[in-house]
Amino acid sequence: MLVQIKNAQAVGKTEVMIPFSILKFAIVSVLQKEGYVGNVEKKKKKAKKAEVPYLEVLLKPDAIHGMHFISKPSRRMYAGKDEMQRVKSGYGISVISTSRGIMTGSEAHKAGIGGEVLFEIW
Repeated sequence: MLVQIKNAQAVGKTEVMIPFSILKFAIVSVLQKEGYVGNVEKKKKKAKKAEVPYLEVLLKPDAIHGMHFISKPSRRMYAGKDEMQRVKSGYGISVISTSRGIMTGSEAHKAGIGGEVLFEIW
Protein backbone atom coordinates (compact mmCIF):
# COMPACT_ATOMS: atom_id res chain seq x y z
CA MET A 1 0.00 0.00 0.00
CA LEU A 2 2.75 2.47 0.92
CA VAL A 3 4.66 1.73 -2.27
CA GLN A 4 1.46 2.35 -4.27
CA ILE A 5 1.05 5.75 -2.59
CA LYS A 6 4.71 6.65 -3.12
CA ASN A 7 4.69 5.61 -6.80
CA ALA A 8 1.40 7.39 -7.53
CA GLN A 9 2.77 10.59 -6.04
CA ALA A 10 6.02 10.21 -8.00
CA VAL A 11 4.18 10.15 -11.35
CA GLY A 12 1.91 13.05 -10.36
CA LYS A 13 -1.42 11.30 -9.74
CA THR A 14 -3.94 12.99 -7.49
CA GLU A 15 -5.59 9.84 -6.10
CA VAL A 16 -4.93 6.15 -5.64
CA MET A 17 -7.32 3.22 -5.12
CA ILE A 18 -6.19 0.58 -2.60
CA PRO A 19 -8.00 -2.65 -1.63
CA PHE A 20 -9.61 -2.18 1.80
CA SER A 21 -8.42 -3.75 5.03
CA ILE A 22 -8.77 -2.52 8.60
CA LEU A 23 -4.98 -2.28 9.05
CA LYS A 24 -4.55 -0.25 5.84
CA PHE A 25 -7.37 2.07 6.88
CA ALA A 26 -5.74 2.64 10.28
CA ILE A 27 -2.35 3.41 8.70
CA VAL A 28 -3.83 5.80 6.13
CA SER A 29 -5.83 7.52 8.89
CA VAL A 30 -2.59 8.21 10.79
CA LEU A 31 -0.97 9.54 7.60
CA GLN A 32 -4.00 11.76 7.00
CA LYS A 33 -3.92 13.10 10.55
CA GLU A 34 -0.21 13.94 10.19
CA GLY A 35 -0.76 15.67 6.83
CA TYR A 36 0.96 13.27 4.44
CA VAL A 37 -2.20 12.38 2.46
CA GLY A 38 -5.45 14.19 1.82
CA ASN A 39 -8.98 12.86 2.21
CA VAL A 40 -9.55 9.10 2.67
CA GLU A 41 -12.85 7.45 1.75
CA LYS A 42 -14.06 3.86 1.77
CA LYS A 43 -15.86 3.06 -1.47
CA LYS A 44 -17.19 0.00 -3.23
CA LYS A 45 -15.91 -0.91 -6.67
CA LYS A 46 -17.70 -3.24 -9.04
CA ALA A 47 -15.68 -6.42 -9.65
CA LYS A 48 -16.56 -9.38 -11.86
CA LYS A 49 -19.17 -10.96 -9.57
CA ALA A 50 -19.44 -8.73 -6.52
CA GLU A 51 -18.68 -5.31 -5.11
CA VAL A 52 -15.26 -5.05 -3.50
CA PRO A 53 -14.43 -2.40 -0.86
CA TYR A 54 -11.58 0.00 -1.70
CA LEU A 55 -9.91 2.98 -0.10
CA GLU A 56 -9.77 6.10 -2.22
CA VAL A 57 -6.82 8.17 -1.02
CA LEU A 58 -6.35 11.73 -2.29
CA LEU A 59 -2.67 12.65 -2.49
CA LYS A 60 -1.03 15.94 -1.58
CA PRO A 61 1.69 17.06 -4.00
CA ASP A 62 5.22 16.87 -2.55
CA ALA A 63 4.02 15.78 0.90
CA ILE A 64 6.03 12.55 1.01
CA HIS A 65 9.75 12.90 0.38
CA GLY A 66 10.82 9.43 1.44
CA MET A 67 10.05 6.39 3.54
CA HIS A 68 11.95 3.56 5.13
CA PHE A 69 10.40 0.20 5.98
CA ILE A 70 11.59 -1.00 9.39
CA SER A 71 9.66 -4.22 10.07
CA LYS A 72 9.53 -6.85 7.39
CA PRO A 73 7.86 -10.27 7.37
CA SER A 74 11.27 -11.92 7.78
CA ARG A 75 12.42 -9.56 10.54
CA ARG A 76 10.05 -7.88 12.97
CA MET A 77 11.48 -4.89 14.82
CA TYR A 78 10.06 -3.88 18.19
CA ALA A 79 10.78 -0.82 20.31
CA GLY A 80 9.92 -0.04 23.89
CA LYS A 81 8.62 3.32 25.04
CA ASP A 82 12.14 4.57 25.80
CA GLU A 83 13.61 3.30 22.51
CA MET A 84 11.52 5.51 20.20
CA GLN A 85 13.84 7.55 18.00
CA ARG A 86 13.20 10.83 16.20
CA VAL A 87 12.91 10.61 12.43
CA LYS A 88 14.97 13.08 10.37
CA SER A 89 15.52 15.38 13.38
CA GLY A 90 11.78 15.70 13.98
CA TYR A 91 10.73 16.32 10.36
CA GLY A 92 9.29 12.83 9.94
CA ILE A 93 7.26 10.31 11.89
CA SER A 94 7.51 6.63 12.69
CA VAL A 95 4.34 4.53 12.60
CA ILE A 96 4.00 1.98 15.39
CA SER A 97 1.61 -0.94 15.82
CA THR A 98 0.78 -1.07 19.53
CA SER A 99 -1.70 -2.92 21.69
CA ARG A 100 -3.88 0.20 21.52
CA GLY A 101 -3.82 0.39 17.72
CA ILE A 102 -1.75 2.10 15.05
CA MET A 103 -0.16 5.39 16.15
CA THR A 104 2.88 7.56 15.65
CA GLY A 105 6.07 7.08 17.64
CA SER A 106 5.56 10.30 19.60
CA GLU A 107 1.99 9.30 20.54
CA ALA A 108 3.23 5.89 21.70
CA HIS A 109 5.99 7.53 23.75
CA LYS A 110 3.48 9.88 25.41
CA ALA A 111 1.15 6.95 26.13
CA GLY A 112 4.05 5.00 27.65
CA ILE A 113 3.76 1.96 25.40
CA GLY A 114 5.95 0.30 22.81
CA GLY A 115 5.24 -1.92 19.85
CA GLU A 116 6.27 -3.00 16.38
CA VAL A 117 7.86 -0.22 14.35
CA LEU A 118 6.28 -0.53 10.90
CA PHE A 119 7.93 2.29 8.91
CA GLU A 120 9.29 5.82 8.96
CA ILE A 121 8.07 8.56 6.63
CA TRP A 122 9.30 12.09 6.00
